[in-house]
Amino acid sequence: MIPKKYEFVTFAFFMSLFMSFLMSFVITFINVGLVDNFVVLWLQAFWRAFIVAFPAVMTVVPLVRKLVKKLVKE
Repeated sequence: MIPKKYEFVTFAFFMSLFMSFLMSFVITFINVGLVDNFVVLWLQAFWRAFIVAFPAVMTVVPLVRKLVKKLVKE
């Protein structure tokens, strides 16, 4: 098991992994359709998206938590 102190990094990793996986699929499908090399194009888009998404999630999640805390009543 992963130690509690790495909870945020683990969350950010999986959140960015799943979102990159899903969004790269959708955008690749919209752009090229189901062509013969769709899976190759999708996986190329996925790893590029993940490289951007992981640090983005690490940066954005704390800011979003603060914003939500200010907007939502206790």
